Amino acid sequence: MRLDERKLRILRTIIDDYVMTATPVGSRTISKRSELGLSSATIRNEMSDLEEMGFLEQPHTSSGRIPSEKAYRFYVDTMMKVGTLSDEEIIFMRSYFNNKITEAEEVVARTAKLLSDFTDYTSMVMEPELKKVRVKHIQLIHVRPGKALAVIVTDSGIVRDSFIAVPPACTAADLERLSNMVTSRVKNLPLSEAVEALKRSAGEEMQEQRDCFASVADAISQDINRQVSRGVVLGGATNLLKHPEYLDIEKASAMLAVLETKEQLYRILSNAAKMEFTITIGSENDLPEMQSSSVVTATYKISGKPVGSFGIIGPIRMDYSKVTTVLNEIGKTISSVLTSMFAPDDKN
Repeated sequence: MRLDERKLRILRTIIDDYVMTATPVGSRTISKRSELGLSSATIRNEMSDLEEMGFLEQPHTSSGRIPSEKAYRFYVDTMMKVGTLSDEEIIFMRSYFNNKITEAEEVVARTAKLLSDFTDYTSMVMEPELKKVRVKHIQLIHVRPGKALAVIVTDSGIVRDSFIAVPPACTAADLERLSNMVTSRVKNLPLSEAVEALKRSAGEEMQEQRDCFASVADAISQDINRQVSRGVVLGGATNLLKHPEYLDIEKASAMLAVLETKEQLYRILSNAAKMEFTITIGSENDLPEMQSSSVVTATYKISGKPVGSFGIIGPIRMDYSKVTTVLNEIGKTISSVLTSMFAPDDKN
């Protein structure tokens, strides 16, 4: 038995109705849709076929049907289209980032709030994961005795600068030589490996350079470590409780426990960062506590290089089309914001 056009239309109608109402859908509800032009009897027969094929479930003997996980997966894979947001929605979205932002942490926090407000689900946003970004150049600029500006340039165009303390005896010429020495030891290394390389190199220098080099290496290592983040920021954690699927106290408590620790969420987002979009439905989730939920994720980038991911946790009865549309638009927005922040000379 295959899904012909009529079955497809009925299945889509049931999915759309159940997403909106969370109420099992009966044949009379569908027959009232004038655009279908089908009798209740015809619809009942088709619904029986769809149930036999595993696309529908009947929670109670006398109730209507609800979509199965198989139906949602089929919908996502073959029927769903990523839409577009209205001008008003885009203006609302961009208003979150209109004020001048100077830190990635603030972008992440605003993204988490925007996602939860926009979708009414729980959002999760990974802070930029820069440990795989490679060092291109490190420049040390003399500011005054005992103070220098360390500028770290990476292969993705990210530029980070921070003031660091150096021994007062370090001159501008010393720092220029150190810039070349430091760069030669860490060039093309991922940030996480650059930290260890700097620490090793500090102990290898001649005595007259060791103190200055060690101070610089320690300061740069601290700055890099601040950038190599494993953080996850949540938005609207209690939004889950608005949906009838989480009225079960045990189920809700298990989900809230996962949200509280964040460790599992970091693993989910870290794996998702390898793909543009992921949609994991119900039992497809590895965590037992999340098998009555769905997770949709997307990546964000700096200068076209993926540096993190973000997503939505909600009931299996999720509006997947709206969620993917929102994630797509937000991904473009925060990628632009972060690229402007870290790679202001980037032309993309």
